[in-house]
Amino acid sequence: QVQLVEFGGGLVQTGGSLTLSCVASGRTFTDYTMGWFRQSPGKVREFVAAINWSGDETYVTDSVKGRLSISRDNTKNTVSLHMNSLKSDDTAVYYCAADSREWPMVVASLKFLDAWGQGTLVTVSS
Repeated sequence: QVQLVEFGGGLVQTGGSLTLSCVASGRTFTDYTMGWFRQSPGKVREFVAAINWSGDETYVTDSVKGRLSISRDNTKNTVSLHMNSLKSDDTAVYYCAADSREWPMVVASLKFLDAWGQGTLVTVSS
């Protein structure tokens, strides 16, 4: 079982930028499609972005496309979420997730079955 730990959350002003990182351990990192989800207060957890094992395919939800992007560094077992032009609506706990199924299956369902991190809080204030 892969273990995931997120880093990088914090307080940022509206319009600012922040990069979250998630470090994986315990299994071969390239066996996994990686993703980011978020949960705002009073809302259900929602999908944000996903990236395939090699990093050459990404999928970002429409609501954040152009502002948030995902990348991975397989030499460091790390997946990152790059966030720009942050809005108050981006305030949430952000979770990293892993799934060992093939990329098309993961993207079709947007469900990550293998592991989740503990989450990191991002607060966007004006």
